[in-house]
Amino acid sequence: MSSTSRGEPSPDPLAGTIHGPLRALLRGAVLPILRRLIRLTIVGEAHVPLQGPLLVVSNHVSNADPPILEVAFPRPLFFMGKAELFRIPVIGWLVRRFGGFPVVRGTADRAALRHALALLRQDVAVGIFPEGGRSRVNALIAGHPGAGLLALQSRAPVLPVAITGTEYFPVNGEWPPRRPSGEPRGVTIRFGEPFHVPREVDGQRVTPEEATRLMMVRVAELLPARYRGIFGETDGSL
Repeated sequence: MSSTSRGEPSPDPLAGTIHGPLRALLRGAVLPILRRLIRLTIVGEAHVPLQGPLLVVSNHVSNADPPILEVAFPRPLFFMGKAELFRIPVIGWLVRRFGGFPVVRGTADRAALRHALALLRQDVAVGIFPEGGRSRVNALIAGHPGAGLLALQSRAPVLPVAITGTEYFPVNGEWPPRRPSGEPRGVTIRFGEPFHVPREVDGQRVTPEEATRLMMVRVAELLPARYRGIFGETDGSL
C-alpha cells in the first residue's frame, strides 16, 4: 500500500501497486482462465462506473471471493481486508501490491476508515465486505456500521455485488458444503446498479447502522433466495 502513513494515501494511490497497464495485462490473461477453470460468469458489468469514487459492497461466503472479484472487476479495486491477512508472508505483500489495506475486525478501526475515505476522495474504487468476514452459514448476516459510516461520510456511489458458488471451494479451512442437487456448477458475480445512500428518510437522519442495512438489502436483491439470510423478507425500505 503506497501511503505516507496509515490513513493517508500518497498523492498517486496507484503508485507501488499492481495497477494501471500491468493490472490490465494480468486481468486480460487471468480472466479467460477463470471463465473456463471455475466457470466464472459476470453479469451487469456495464453497471460499473469506470471513473470516479466508488464504494463496492459484496456478500462474502469464501476466502476466494476477494481475488476472484478483483479479477472480475473492470477497474482497479482496493480492498479493505482483515489485519491478520497482512501478517502472512507473501500473501500480505501481494495483497498490498493490489492496493489492499488492513482493518482490525471487531473494533472501530478509525485508521482504516480514514484510509478508505481518503482513497474515495482520490476517485479510487474501494471494496468492502460489510459483514466483516465470510458468512459461516453461506447466507447474509448483519453488516457492521462502519460500512454505512463510510458511505455517509464519503457520499460516494455504492455498487452492490452478489457472489455465488464460491462457498463450494475447499479454501475456507473446513470441508465445503455439498452443492444442492440440480444447482448448476460455476461462480457468478452479479453487479447491481450504483446508488447513493440518503442522508435523511422522512425527515429522519440516516444512521450508519441504517445505511449499512440499506446496502445489505441492495446486495440481497441480487442474490438467489437461499443466500439472502436475514434479509430474505425485506422490501428494501428504511
